[in-house]
Amino acid sequence: MERTGHVHKATVRLEGGTDPAAVGAAVTVELCGAVDHAGTCRWPHNNGISADGERFRTVFVAGGPEVDEVHRRIALALRSATDWSVASDGARELTPDERELAARLVLG
Repeated sequence: MERTGHVHKATVRLEGGTDPAAVGAAVTVELCGAVDHAGTCRWPHNNGISADGERFRTVFVAGGPEVDEVHRRIALALRSATDWSVASDGARELTPDERELAARLVLG
């Protein structure tokens, strides 16, 4: 199955004192089972959050039938947290830089 790149983006509001990296960590735990894990990721991904801690995105690679499942899992991770709230989230198109990142993720 050919894996291609996708983006899940979100607008979040962090509670005071919350480490912005916690948002990406929650997504990684949902997708991989742990932040630090052995072996390759089932769904290789890269998380990023803006300096102000409001704009979050995950670039991931997945095969066609799995794309909706990955989006569902990311949304679940984002919306299950108590240290931030989610104003909006969903899929969007890859930017040119994200296309390059996704190509690297495909290669492992």
